[in-house]
Amino acid sequence: MSKHFFLVAGEASGDILGARLISALKLIYPKARFSGIGGPLMSAEDFDSFFPMERLSVMGVVPILKRLPELLKMRSKLANLIINSQPDCFIGIDAPEFNIGLEYKLRQHEIKTVHYVSPSVWAWREKRIFKIKKSVSLMLCLFPFELPIYQHHKIPAVCVGHPLANEIDIEPNTSSARNKLKISADELVVALLPGSRGSEVKYLIEPFFKTAILLKQKYPKIQFILPCANEKRRTQVEQYILQENISLPISLVDGESRLVMQAADVVLLASGTATLEALLLKKPMLVAYKMSRLSFWIFKKRLKIKQYSLPNILAGQAIVKEMIQEDCEPELLFEQLVMLIESREDSPQIESFKVIHQSLMLGGSEKAANAIKEMLET
Repeated sequence: MSKHFFLVAGEASGDILGARLISALKLIYPKARFSGIGGPLMSAEDFDSFFPMERLSVMGVVPILKRLPELLKMRSKLANLIINSQPDCFIGIDAPEFNIGLEYKLRQHEIKTVHYVSPSVWAWREKRIFKIKKSVSLMLCLFPFELPIYQHHKIPAVCVGHPLANEIDIEPNTSSARNKLKISADELVVALLPGSRGSEVKYLIEPFFKTAILLKQKYPKIQFILPCANEKRRTQVEQYILQENISLPISLVDGESRLVMQAADVVLLASGTATLEALLLKKPMLVAYKMSRLSFWIFKKRLKIKQYSLPNILAGQAIVKEMIQEDCEPELLFEQLVMLIESREDSPQIESFKVIHQSLMLGGSEKAANAIKEMLET
């Protein structure tokens, strides 16, 4: 009898992980079925998506509260659908606010549940660990420092490393990426990544573009590239450019965030999963983030750590500059980027990035698939 896996991913980074995991599970279970909520990469792996992934992609306390009735209704419908279909396994990919509650309900109906990407209980709201214990049959961690937390609470967990660490070369080829994007080797290129969520782009697009204008004044031949996570983000960016009458040498690229960063000299990006990708690509980066004042106030009250970005958390120290909330202003971003541009040939960040890259090469998707197989057989 073929296996049926039900997966839910909430954003672009989850779609990447989901697609890689489905591909690895197919090698173990060639006749398996995959359904749930996912994006275009998962759909390309013969995955049936019941709701648009975009509806789950929301960040910040206020945006979540505004969408709460819709999200709760969607989760209830999904729970009933899964319970009625009785899959062999449910796999929640990140999106903990949505997936942990769903996993809790499914466990009550004896459905095995896997959560892929540990919620940041080490950073804030540590008491979530008790609900996780009641909700999750197996936790798949991306980072080695997360495993002891689950071992302490006797929650089955495996550290699988990050799939991207195995896919990206230790020494990425910048010239190859530039050839694909038709960028000459001698151009100064800055990649702008204001996030994959609409709420992120809303708050970051203005400071990012105003910073780009300042950089253009200092470096007349500079080029900018902005990868758009999906069609809605592209429309959002294009509308801003039109409304503000922005005149910059900027190329908008559909998807291809990795290729864009690989081609760049320096990256300005939102704090999130993309910072790990920039690290693995060994790109000097400046991390920025902004949200509503209320969301940030609530978030900061609950925060246990001083560093926000994954490179700094993984390094255990500040190896990249973080410009958060009131620091996310064009003049301040400009000053930091100029320093990165001027030192890019001998960036102090790069050696630290290589050490972290090596530590994350643990097998990724294949190890995750094997851990799921072992769980299903016990």
